[in-house]
Amino acid sequence: MATKSISKLKKELDKYFSLFIRLRDATNEGMVQCITSGRLYHYKKIHAGHFMSRRHMSTRWCEYNVAPQSAADNLFGQGEQYKFALALEAKYGEGTAEELQLKSRQICKMSRVDYEEKISYYKEAVKNLKKEKGIE
Repeated sequence: MATKSISKLKKELDKYFSLFIRLRDATNEGMVQCITSGRLYHYKKIHAGHFMSRRHMSTRWCEYNVAPQSAADNLFGQGEQYKFALALEAKYGEGTAEELQLKSRQICKMSRVDYEEKISYYKEAVKNLKKEKGIE
């Protein structure tokens, strides 16, 4: 079997991490609230929005940095960063947004093994959340 390229591994990790984030915050009916608008969506119909952009590798797969977010807010509202920051502070405590901004500036080099370990962790977490919540 040919080994996957780093870009393929990154894509696969993004997929499972995004699913994890959306399922983590979903009800047993599969509904999840947009972090910036508060509207409800089915977990399959909402994005995993990043407070600090995905281009920052050190926060790209940081669970505090990512939350369910509507496509409208995530794409067309440029992530609604101010509202996102307020919601993060309310959820995780004062200073969270600033900590994430500082963390986003750190250099993060991931090896093939790092990717594979994270993929396997989030794949398993997604499976467990679906089972636990009884949703598909």
